[in-house]
Amino acid sequence: MITSSLRQLERRAVLAVLAVCCLLLAILPAGAFEKSKLVVETESGAHPFDVEMAVTPAERGRGLMFRQEMADDAGMLFDFGVDAEASMWMQNTFISLDMVFIEADGTVHRIARNTTPFSTDIVSSKGPVRAVLELNAGMARKLGLKRGDTVRHEMFGNVE
Repeated sequence: MITSSLRQLERRAVLAVLAVCCLLLAILPAGAFEKSKLVVETESGAHPFDVEMAVTPAERGRGLMFRQEMADDAGMLFDFGVDAEASMWMQNTFISLDMVFIEADGTVHRIARNTTPFSTDIVSSKGPVRAVLELNAGMARKLGLKRGDTVRHEMFGNVE
């Protein structure tokens, strides 16, 4: 009986800590991310974007959570610093996104289109990548973006 009560208290304490963390994430300033420019090259041409950089573990953990909207020419670039399989999710993310998984040389490896807001389903790169570019849902289709296209940014060393 006492053990059961202690477990319930522990669970409640963990839930309370998680709730406080979510609240803190929600009120932290969105402008804390460094900004950068990149270009997505497709058959339809060069498409410039202003992106926020998610480089640290805390920045990558927060991502675009709690955002209500994002400009059409904006996005977030997640730099993992190494080539590895990347796993993303949409927990606490209000807007549907296209996730563009990018290899170390800037080549598009995979695109996860129209991800589901608030989902905890894992969205995988299905192979080693250096970065993930998140854009508004439908943007990849609008640009004609496909596997093998190029993302130009200083982190890939392919800026012209």
